Amino acid sequence: MVFAESDVVARSELSSLDAVKILIAGGFGVGKTTFVTTISEITPLRTEERLSALGAVVDDLTGVETKTTTTVALDFGRVTLSQHLVLYLFGTPGQDRFWFMWKELSVGALGAIVLADTRRLEDSFGAIDYFESRGIPFIIAVNCFDGADVYSDFEICEALDISSEVAVVLCDVRDRDSAKQVLIQLIEHLMAR
Repeated sequence: MVFAESDVVARSELSSLDAVKILIAGGFGVGKTTFVTTISEITPLRTEERLSALGAVVDDLTGVETKTTTTVALDFGRVTLSQHLVLYLFGTPGQDRFWFMWKELSVGALGAIVLADTRRLEDSFGAIDYFESRGIPFIIAVNCFDGADVYSDFEICEALDISSEVAVVLCDVRDRDSAKQVLIQLIEHLMAR
């Protein structure tokens, strides 16, 4: 899927980058795999495995009781913004026991999207702390799950204890146009830095 020219700024404004690595991060069950699958122009690489009874001891399924699989390494997708600029999307695993993958995945990343679920907002702290401590710019994308409460940008920033300079965008990761707007918001955020 190539974005329309009006959706993205000129290549010269993004410096001379031809390929950009973006991380999609957040807590367990927040929608990282769905985001990458929805927006990727290629069939995404997914490393999902079925949840097992053994994992129930360490996996908190509160709020995501119907979840049956989990990412154990990464998700990978690609989005072509123009003939000169391609985004490579790397979805991170959400559970603490797979966080050793984050160090490798974050090498060379230009920015990140932290997906958040207002029903389990505290699950976003780990990703936020990770990117802040490494100086990787990020935005917050609140995945609006059915039945979840909706809050203002200010309320989200307050609850996550982040600067109001961090962009907050509401989205539905199942919807391609919504996911596209999240990517545009991240690119604009990166350009403003």
